[in-house]
Amino acid sequence: MTGVNEIRSTFLDFFKKNDHEVVESGPLVPRNDPTLMFANAGMNQFKNVFTGLETRPYSRAVTAQKVVRAGGKHNDLDNVGYTARHHTFFEMLGNFSFGDYFKERAIELAWNLITKEYGLPEDRLLVTVYSQDEAAAGFWKKIAGLSDDRIIRIPTSDNFWSMGDTGPCGPCSEIFYDHGDHIWGGPPGSAEEDGDRFIEIWNLVFMQYEQTSDERLDLPRPSIDTGMGIERLATILQGVHNNYDIDLFKALIAASEHETNVEAAGAALGSHRVIADHLRSTSFLIADGVLPSNEGRGYVLRRIMRRGMRHAHLLGAAEPLMHKLVPTLVREMGRAYPELSRAEDLITETLKLEETRFRKTLERGLGLLDTATDDLTAGGQLDGETAFKLYDTYGFPLDLTQDALRARDISVDTDGFDAAMERQKAEARAAWSGAGGAATEAVWFALKEKHGATDFLGYETERAEGVVVALASEDMEIEKLSAGESGFVVLNQTPFYGESGGQVGDTGEMLAAGLKATVTNTQKKADGLFVHSVTVEDGELVPGLALELKVDHARRSAVRANHSATHLVHEALREVLGTHVAQKGSLVSPDRLRFDFSHPKPMDDSELATVETYANEIILQNAPVETRLMAVDDAIEAGAMALFGEKYGDEVRVVSMGTALHGSREGKPYSLELCGGTHVKRTGDIGLVTLVSEGAVAAGVRRIEALTGAEARSYLDAQDKRMRAIAALLKIGADDVPARVSQLVDERRKLEKELADAKKKLAMGGGGNGTAPIKDAGAFKLMARTVEGINPKDLKGMADEAKAQLGSGVIVLINVAEDGKAAIVTAVTKDLTEKVNAVDLVRIGSEALGGRGGGGRPDMAQAGGPDGAKADSAIAAIETHLSAM
Repeated sequence: MTGVNEIRSTFLDFFKKNDHEVVESGPLVPRNDPTLMFANAGMNQFKNVFTGLETRPYSRAVTAQKVVRAGGKHNDLDNVGYTARHHTFFEMLGNFSFGDYFKERAIELAWNLITKEYGLPEDRLLVTVYSQDEAAAGFWKKIAGLSDDRIIRIPTSDNFWSMGDTGPCGPCSEIFYDHGDHIWGGPPGSAEEDGDRFIEIWNLVFMQYEQTSDERLDLPRPSIDTGMGIERLATILQGVHNNYDIDLFKALIAASEHETNVEAAGAALGSHRVIADHLRSTSFLIADGVLPSNEGRGYVLRRIMRRGMRHAHLLGAAEPLMHKLVPTLVREMGRAYPELSRAEDLITETLKLEETRFRKTLERGLGLLDTATDDLTAGGQLDGETAFKLYDTYGFPLDLTQDALRARDISVDTDGFDAAMERQKAEARAAWSGAGGAATEAVWFALKEKHGATDFLGYETERAEGVVVALASEDMEIEKLSAGESGFVVLNQTPFYGESGGQVGDTGEMLAAGLKATVTNTQKKADGLFVHSVTVEDGELVPGLALELKVDHARRSAVRANHSATHLVHEALREVLGTHVAQKGSLVSPDRLRFDFSHPKPMDDSELATVETYANEIILQNAPVETRLMAVDDAIEAGAMALFGEKYGDEVRVVSMGTALHGSREGKPYSLELCGGTHVKRTGDIGLVTLVSEGAVAAGVRRIEALTGAEARSYLDAQDKRMRAIAALLKIGADDVPARVSQLVDERRKLEKELADAKKKLAMGGGGNGTAPIKDAGAFKLMARTVEGINPKDLKGMADEAKAQLGSGVIVLINVAEDGKAAIVTAVTKDLTEKVNAVDLVRIGSEALGGRGGGGRPDMAQAGGPDGAKADSAIAAIETHLSAM
């Protein structure tokens, strides 16, 4: 029982046998805390339970929680690869009690698990407690039989946990393992506590107080929150001292060795470790819906990726490496975290694309770094401006530059870097604002706790009756809404769909005797509370009032068609482009659908046409749209597509449409997705779908917009009318329009060229010889002319032709446009460029035209001016200048 997978399952099974609910890991992108960039502890998903905003059907829980610490407050990135225990990604094992058992039972469970189930020797264990927590110390003596010298009392905040300045808090007790006296270090609280001999493996938090702004109060229901890093525990059970020597990392490092043909030893050891660690964090982040970008979570992901990719470069990998290691990771961790398996194609494609892009700039960036540090020795410092240039121009995060210089003991002027960032990239300095995780307002949790979740009836009906259970403003519950006022209404049941999953919320009416209210939107709050935005037209809304509820039928029908079409387009994209395609966002509104998906490059016309054809084939089947409730694991096992990072309950709604007509899936259900939205009854109800645009919205993310039903027919009718109008003008059939238009375009280009040539000949004299008049200007021949109707781009070519005709001399050409502005070109034959400079001449002419200067070469220059009426004056000024030379 020493492998990581066995350690994890033993932990979960132990607490399950002790009446704990096994809860899946929360996503790495927190759904209920906008202050967090990534989940950094097992308790994140239970935060609202601990604060009392939310209740669960269980009072005990156990989890293996995915954790990333590489951005924001918790950032271990710089240390990864250089220490024994730092990671960007790790697993936190934890058990939780929500007002159920407390200190004694928590200590008993922990001690029994680590000594009896895991078999850790008791004489190697010691614990810390908060200095004032005599109860915890007493329980450790009673349950574990620990002597006073192995129960260390810590008076600092190291053993007192708090959620923030206010809120739940309490003492904690940490369990340490003694790796032996052959390793330097002392027990916690000693002068040598920073050594590696005594390592903390488990922290038990006793949440027993509520800290207000004025005082600390006893919680009515004390709780337990624990956390144990699985990697640290594995080192003990596997008889090693470095996390990277456990079985999981050994497998990943072995794969890295195989792909690079470089042994994990010496200087290469650190690089293999960085790659193994960063492979885990990047893969799990992508599986939870994060993609590389230049801001927020995506930027942190990119930093981790590029750091790992730089180490692949250091190992001499000639081709992108990290994507080749994904199958090994999935094999090691995919069973515990099935989202890895589901997202394997997307992870692979994203890593390959990012590393391919990064390699193109890596050589140039490292070359610049080497040049900038040639004269620096150990203890030197790279200036911040250069570090920022690497970041801004070559995509090198600051920590990557620092990492590259670490081996040479060269630091970076971070103050200078920050100053450059302040000056040129102010937006990148903005503190993390929680993008991607909307805050859940306390008022909605309070209302849900008070009244329960809203019963949604809208799958089956668009009309129903409901009772008002609460009214609210933006941030508080209110007693009534009168005529002319707007606010929010919560009902016991509703047919109105709440905005979620990309589908917009329903609109409609609420009616009662003497009352009419318009519903302008419906949203989901607090995991199951439907909140209706209303404006009262007549009467008064009060709690307890029974209402007749009417959803806008026409709008809902259009939304349903677009949502069902979205599923078909999604599957068609996967069929045409590959299974790496995954939804990255969507909008399902009455007038259109918008679908964002993962794909590394633009789609061509053939791919778009095929996607449209495949989707419409299913529409034409007029197949029933089937929905059923299934256990989430059964649904996924059956092939239902789950959206990465989406939260699903124990039971999920599975929507199935059509029968596949192509490839290996022929004869099987075409689209099978987990979805809580509203859909048509049969695919034929969609009418048809037509794609109207495709483009990029972010790196590796494309967007398709499409229309269905009446909107699609209207769009295609308009296209057809335009085509017929063109055909009528050309007096041909509509089928012949493309060829005829192509022919006309070719003819127009030919005529435009002939016209331009004719204009140039006319402009240069119009006579039989097609030349402009030549006169003497001092010692030089001058060919000067004002022309009209010439493309200014042609002036240089005309000047070159004139030089050939003139042989030796100066050419001045001024074109006066219809708006009165002028363009001037001066040219000097090669034999005179030592005496006359075309740039000097064009500046004289430009000033006469009201312009400023000009530019070019000694033999050819150009400029402009706003006053073409002074063209003759410009020529005269140049002539005067030449005559005086």
